[in-house]
Amino acid sequence: MSRYFAQSLLVSTFLVAAHAAIAAPAAGVPTAPDGIGGVVTSSKGPEAGVWVIAETRDTPTHMLKIVVTDDQGRYFIPELQKAKYKLFVRGYGLVDSERVDGEPGKTVNLTAVVAPDAKAAAQYYPPNYWLSLIKVPAESEFPGTGPKGNGIAPRMASQQMWLQQMGDQCQQCHQQGDHTTRNLQGSSLEAWAERINKARGDEDQALRDHGIDYAKNMNNAMTGFGRARGLAMWSDWTGRIEKGELPKEAPPRPAGIERNVVLTSYDWANGRYVHDISVSDRHDPTVNANGPVYGVVLWWAYLESLNPKTGKTDEYGYKVIPNKTAEVLPPEVLPDDRPHNPMVDKYSNVWMTDRGRSGAPKPGWLPYPDRLAFCTDPSNKYAKYFPMPGKARGMAVQFISSTQKGDGVPMCNGIHHLQFHKNRKDLYFSDGDQKVVSWIDIDEWAKSHDPAKAVNWCPMVLDSNATDPSKRPGPNDITITPDLTAWNNPPPPRSLGEEGGGDAVDEKSLDPKKDTRVQGFLYGIDADISDGSIWAAKTGPFPGQFIRFEPGNNPPQTCHTEMYQPPKAPDGVNYISFNARGISADSKGVAWGFSGNGQLQRFDRKLCKNVGGAAAATGNQCPEGWSVYDAPGPKIGGIKIGTADFHYLGWVDLHDTLGMGKDTVLTAGSNSDSILAFNDTTKKYSVLRVPYPMGFRTRGMDGRIDDPNAGWKGRGTWATYSSAPVWHVEGGEDNTSGPFLVKFQVRPDPLAK
Repeated sequence: MSRYFAQSLLVSTFLVAAHAAIAAPAAGVPTAPDGIGGVVTSSKGPEAGVWVIAETRDTPTHMLKIVVTDDQGRYFIPELQKAKYKLFVRGYGLVDSERVDGEPGKTVNLTAVVAPDAKAAAQYYPPNYWLSLIKVPAESEFPGTGPKGNGIAPRMASQQMWLQQMGDQCQQCHQQGDHTTRNLQGSSLEAWAERINKARGDEDQALRDHGIDYAKNMNNAMTGFGRARGLAMWSDWTGRIEKGELPKEAPPRPAGIERNVVLTSYDWANGRYVHDISVSDRHDPTVNANGPVYGVVLWWAYLESLNPKTGKTDEYGYKVIPNKTAEVLPPEVLPDDRPHNPMVDKYSNVWMTDRGRSGAPKPGWLPYPDRLAFCTDPSNKYAKYFPMPGKARGMAVQFISSTQKGDGVPMCNGIHHLQFHKNRKDLYFSDGDQKVVSWIDIDEWAKSHDPAKAVNWCPMVLDSNATDPSKRPGPNDITITPDLTAWNNPPPPRSLGEEGGGDAVDEKSLDPKKDTRVQGFLYGIDADISDGSIWAAKTGPFPGQFIRFEPGNNPPQTCHTEMYQPPKAPDGVNYISFNARGISADSKGVAWGFSGNGQLQRFDRKLCKNVGGAAAATGNQCPEGWSVYDAPGPKIGGIKIGTADFHYLGWVDLHDTLGMGKDTVLTAGSNSDSILAFNDTTKKYSVLRVPYPMGFRTRGMDGRIDDPNAGWKGRGTWATYSSAPVWHVEGGEDNTSGPFLVKFQVRPDPLAK
C-alpha cells in the first residue's frame, strides 16, 4: 500500500475491516481455471463500477490485472497466469480494501470499505479534479505588464497563453494535481522556489545525468509566467489544499462499456523513464503478432522490450557512429544518445528518432557527424531546391529484430516523431528544425545504404497567391524553386517556452503575388490513408496549426503544403481551442488534434470553402472545418474554454485493436489517469481509467491484433506510464515498481471469460 494513503486508513479506526471469503460461485459469476470471480459488497450492499485489482510478483514480471464490477457488484478476472495473487477493491467513494489471497480457478468474494469522509475519498481522485482548484490570472490582466506592473510576463498576451505555458512547460513532463505536486511541506513562495530548484543527482535511475536540466527547465518555465506571479499561483493552490480544500465534484464510477475494460499491467524498464512505445505496423496491426512490445528509454539510450507471453524483458543499448550508422551495444555500455519515439515497420523492425546529445560529449562518446555533404550538394535534387545546413542533428535508428543489430540513417534536419506513409515504404518525420518535412525511403535504404539516395525533404510552401481560393491546390499551384526570394519568408515563431510560440504572421506584410513558406516546430505526425497525405501538428505561433503535406509525383518540385488554424471563439478574443501537440487522421480523412487545454479538435478539410488564398498564409481560410469537444471532467475555475485535463498525443484506432469499433479516436488523458475513447458518431467519450498505481500518464498509445480469430482476447491497445519523474507515481520514493506497461482490452460484458 502506498505510504500516502496510510494516514487516511489509520484514522479510520471505526471502519469495518475488509475481508475476503473463498466461497461457492455467486449467481451469475463465471468460473474458469485461469480466472478469479466473485462479488464485491460493502456496508451499503453490492458495489457497482468499482475496480478489482489482482497483483502478483510470482510471474517473471511484476504483474497486475484490473477489471470493473457490473451493476450487481460481480466481477471476473480472465486470463490469469498460474500464480498467487493479492486482491483488493478500489473505487470512488471508497478507500482501499485489505489485500487478500486468491488463485485462478477460485471464487473470491470481497468486502469494500466505504470512505469515512470526503477527504479520504478524494485521495483517489485523478489529478485533473485537484488541478481544477487552481486560480489562474483573470482575462482582464492580460497582456502582462511585467515585474513593475501586474507581475505577468509581457509576452503573455492572453490567459490562453498562460494556460499553454502550464501545459507545455509543466505537464509535458508530469501530471499537475497528483499527490506529489499538490502536497508540499509548506506552500510558501519560498517553498515553491526551493521545489523547482531541486534536481536529481547524476546517475539517477530515471533521468540519468539530466536532473539538473529539468530543474533549469522548471525555473525557465516559471520565468515565462513572470516568476513571482507564477510562484504565487502555485503557492496559493497548494496552500488552500493544505488547509483542507477539496475538489468541488467527484469523478463518476465507470459505467456502460467502461465496465467491460480489462487492464493488464507489466512492470518493465527497471525504474527508468520510458518515453514512447510501439507494438505493430500502424497500417497492418497483425505485424509483429504476439511479439515484443518496444519502448524507448530516453536518457539511457535503451530500446526496452517486453514479451507479453513470457513476461521476459530485454534492453538493447546503442550508439551512433559518425557519418554512417548505429550499433547495438550491451546494456552496460551507456552512450548519451537521445532516442525519442519508436515505430514498428512492415518487417517487424523498430525505427527510432534519435535527437542527438545535449551538453558536451564525455570521454568515450562519439560525436554526431559534423557535416553531411549530401545536405548541401547541388547534385542532390533536394539540396539543390532547398539546401540544409548539413550538420546532422538527428538520426533515424533502425533496430533489426531478426538479428538484434542496429542500423541508422543520418538526417539533414532534427527529427522528433515518425510515422509511415500508407505505402509503408516512406517513413515521415516531424521536424525539430522548423524548416522542412522530411522522410526516408526505407526500401531504398535497405538496398543502397546511401543516405543521399534514401533521405528526402521539402520546405513547407503554402498557396497564398491563389486567384481562386476555393480551388484545391495541385502540384502546379505551388512553385518549389531554388530561389528562396520567390516566396514570402516570414521568420519562425519565437518560443514561449521550449516549443510553442506567440508571434503570428502579419498578413499585411506579405506580398500577395507570392506563395508563402512557413516555419515552425512540427510535433505529432500521421498518415492519412484516405488520400495519402501527411498531417502534422505545428505548435506555434499560438494557438498552433495543422499542417497537411503531399510530396506529389516528383518531389521536391511537386511538394505542396496547406496550413489550418483553429478560429476565434464568438467572444473574438479567445480561440475555440489551442496547443494541439498530437494529431491523427481517421479513415475518412478527418484530422484529429489532441490539445494541451484538454480538448479534442476535429478538422474536416472536405467542409472547407477555401483551401488557398491570402488567408492560407495564416491558416485562417477554413473556420468551417473545425469542431471541438471538451474532455470529460472538471474545468479550471474561471476558465471558459478547455478543461483541467491535458492531452499529449493520441491515435485513431483504424483497425479496431481496442474493441470499441474502427475509427475510435483515442486520446491520452495525461492528467486524468486515463485513455479517453471518443465515438465520432455519437459524439460521446468513454473514460478508460487506470486506477492503480495512480499516476498513469501516457504520451501515446499503439494497437495490435495478435489473433484476428480470437475475438477480444486476440486484440489490445497498449500504453505506458511515461512521466519523466517516475517517483511521482503512487508509492513515490518508496515505490520499487514501475513504470508499468498497460494493455487495454474491451470484452463484450464485465463477466466475459
